[in-house]
Amino acid sequence: MPDEERVASVEDDLREQLAAANTRADENYNRFLLAAADYDNFKKRTERDLRKMLADRRRTLLERILPVLDNLERALGSESTGEALRDGVEQTLRGFRAVLAAEGVTPIDVEGKAFDPHVAEAIGTAQPSDGIADNTVTHVSEKGYMLGDELLRPAKVIVAKRIDEATG
Repeated sequence: MPDEERVASVEDDLREQLAAANTRADENYNRFLLAAADYDNFKKRTERDLRKMLADRRRTLLERILPVLDNLERALGSESTGEALRDGVEQTLRGFRAVLAAEGVTPIDVEGKAFDPHVAEAIGTAQPSDGIADNTVTHVSEKGYMLGDELLRPAKVIVAKRIDEATG
């Protein structure tokens, strides 16, 4: 009988171990469910916060543009001509530049410099005047702009290119 007692003792021990393992597994599963629910809530909250932040940022930008729009409407609605109208348009342009600068937008200065395809797009070439080297930007059709360190829009430029009259 001592063998039967030992077998019974081992079985009891194994049952206790199995019950403890099942309890730990249930606890771990419950923790997993809580972590999954926390993650889902975090994801939803983050998406909601991001949408709100983008909406607030958009609203702020639009609020800064509205006074510039008001100035344009006043300029168009006024009876002034000539110099007064020009002054109003220049003031409006300064307003737009101020809004862009506040947003981190800066113009790219390329005129008179070597053509750089990273910040400019050549839309044509022109025979350079004396003293102007090939591949020099001679005219800017549209300004280019940077947003911080990133290119927002490349400048559209005319580039000096000598035409060999013997082949051209």
